Amino acid sequence: MNLNELTNLTTEKRNQQTMNLDSLTIHEAAILMNNEDQKVGLAVAEALPAIENAIAKTTASLQSGGRIIYMGAGTSGRLGVLDAAECVPTFGVSPDTVIGLIAGGNKAMIHAVEGAEDSLTLGPSDLKNLNLTKNDTVVGIAASGRTPYVIGGLDYAKSVHAATVSLALNTDALISQHADTAIEVNVGAEFLTGSTRLKSGTAQKMVLNMISTISMIGIGKVYKNLMVDVQPTNEKLVERAKHIIMEATDCSFEVAEQTFIAANQNVKVAIVMILTGVDRNESEEKLRQANGFINKSV
Repeated sequence: MNLNELTNLTTEKRNQQTMNLDSLTIHEAAILMNNEDQKVGLAVAEALPAIENAIAKTTASLQSGGRIIYMGAGTSGRLGVLDAAECVPTFGVSPDTVIGLIAGGNKAMIHAVEGAEDSLTLGPSDLKNLNLTKNDTVVGIAASGRTPYVIGGLDYAKSVHAATVSLALNTDALISQHADTAIEVNVGAEFLTGSTRLKSGTAQKMVLNMISTISMIGIGKVYKNLMVDVQPTNEKLVERAKHIIMEATDCSFEVAEQTFIAANQNVKVAIVMILTGVDRNESEEKLRQANGFINKSV
């Protein structure tokens, strides 16, 4: 990318509202930064039609036994890895269900890996290592909208007929031309020129939250607005699990605790047991027949 191409990107432009950051008080800077951040939600709202199309693809992938695979470089890659990692405890899925790839591998989560994001071949290589299939959806994330690592990955994904989604923070982004569904969110110039970990990163996190959460709703990981597949891996989550059972069934703490234990600490099984009056085995069977949806089991 030459200098003209770089400076023409919205994410690289100077913000006329923040030209004197180095002479502001802490109070003034905090107010100004907060004002800029408030623009992010409105910008994401403008992209909702494309985001909805993307979620339809990711949900279909999960329903068919496929995966959601995020890929990006730098902040974009880190946010994809973060969202993927959080799906495991929140929704009780395996680490292979939502996967985050970052250019340069795990080392790049902390340290920049020179040249990784500029490679058109590294993205396809990472996807080949995952045995990408047509049932998967690849979500390429790039604030600039031009990252070669992402472009190479999207092109490879298309070659194996996987669904492809791009997420850029510039309009008319290059990666948009390489995806079936293109999400473009224009948050304007950054508070600190070119620092796309700020508004751009916030927008990316918001979009990824929507993609993963709503996709999980689509495969039965939520009952009403409760995290019924939460994994009780620590004391806090064990108590949260009991509280979820209470909220879902309007039962007492004692009943929730006893049934939680009887259900082998499976929140969904416990809820169906209470709502239908059946034992654990029958509750598990009801859930199997309903593909994991509590509302179709009771």
